[in-house]
Amino acid sequence: MTARLSLTNPKVRTALKNLSVEDFKDFGMQQIAYIRAIDNDNSTIYSIRSADGEEISVMDTLDQAIIATRQNDLEPVTVH
Repeated sequence: MTARLSLTNPKVRTALKNLSVEDFKDFGMQQIAYIRAIDNDNSTIYSIRSADGEEISVMDTLDQAIIATRQNDLEPVTVH
């Protein structure tokens, strides 16, 4: 099981605030997938993206996107 970082921990917050642009870009590449709702005509679809913003997949529902993300051992994070 992957250890989770607590954003309430001051050391963790400081470390994240001090990441370089390059480090931030690579942060979570193997652990995090971002899910973003996209308006598509009269419906909403859900784009699954890697930490660097590259689109991995598109799903019809948020539940499908979350399940697909977890099945690939990634932690889903929604983007508003």
